Amino acid sequence: MAKHYLKTVQPFFSDVKNGTKTFELRRNDRNFQVGDVVCLLEYDAESQSLSGNQVNVRITYLLQDWPGLAVGFCIFSFVTELP
Repeated sequence: MAKHYLKTVQPFFSDVKNGTKTFELRRNDRNFQVGDVVCLLEYDAESQSLSGNQVNVRITYLLQDWPGLAVGFCIFSFVTELP
């Protein structure tokens, strides 16, 4: 199992942190797999900097190579991990 670090902007970071968003749509350039840990890093696009806040999640489901989903992209669902 791998650990991936991904920048995440608002309002999506807060939605993950409070549990209302439990999926990601991403380019699958990291070979995401079920069981991988993803460290979502809060990113301020305006200042182009990380805030220092993060949420760790574990991938529970991966959808890729499906009609309607752009080539090279995936959707994964996750559960929040304890720090």
